[in-house]
Amino acid sequence: MTAFALPSRAIAIPKPSALPGFGITFGFALAYLSLIVLIPLSLLVWRASGLGLGGLIGIATQPRVRAALETSFYLSFAAAALNAVFGLVIAWVLTRYSFPARALIDAMVDLPFALPTAVAGIALAALYAPNGWVGSWLDAWFDLKVAFTPLGIFVALTFIGLPFVVRTVQPVVAELDREIEEASATLGASRFQTIARVILPTLVPAVLTGFALAFARAVGEYGSVIFIAGNMPFVSEIAPLLIIVQLEEFNYAGATAIATIMLALSFATLFSINLIQAWSRRRLGHG
Repeated sequence: MTAFALPSRAIAIPKPSALPGFGITFGFALAYLSLIVLIPLSLLVWRASGLGLGGLIGIATQPRVRAALETSFYLSFAAAALNAVFGLVIAWVLTRYSFPARALIDAMVDLPFALPTAVAGIALAALYAPNGWVGSWLDAWFDLKVAFTPLGIFVALTFIGLPFVVRTVQPVVAELDREIEEASATLGASRFQTIARVILPTLVPAVLTGFALAFARAVGEYGSVIFIAGNMPFVSEIAPLLIIVQLEEFNYAGATAIATIMLALSFATLFSINLIQAWSRRRLGHG
């Protein structure tokens, strides 16, 4: 009797999953994403397409619209950049060091998430107003006015964007192997070399992700900004506020056009950041 030989490689049997199959879960995910994100944005673009490309460019180049867009995007970029630096420092301190009240400080990072934006705006306006605790001191010692100026917008956008960087970078810092730093020091690298060549390259993708999230949040911020901005056209007027102004004047076409322009600029910016992230991951061999 001839023995039957089994193949050398056994057939892999897929392991059962707690969730349904790929088709069902993918269908639900795509349907939910379409209802919440894709369909509303598509309707916005469709409404704006009635103006034509020339109409959109004409609205975008209007002096007041251009000034509001520049204020929103420039200050959002600056606030996100500042948060990327100090958010990394805060995430490092909260992860690597033990000190009294660390849990309390760690919880305070999430306050901008929990606070209603109007509450944050009123608090910042009262604090940085010319007669506020910080505002009066800055005015007296440095002749620097924060509230009701573009600097006030920058402060508000920095306030609401900080948690995005800290919470994105913190888990990566926690997973960073300290033995790598010790090996770098053993090989004769200075602290600066260890930071520049060992630590930062590993943290760059997470920092860029936090920067992108903070930037996206800042561009669309409205509630906390209007209380401290002053809302002066050509000075401290942000694009979301200009959309509200257009709606109050029943200029729905203008409001839709400004919203579409903001959507296009935000998408282009985030797409560029994602390309940089992908390049950074490939350079580090992370995928």
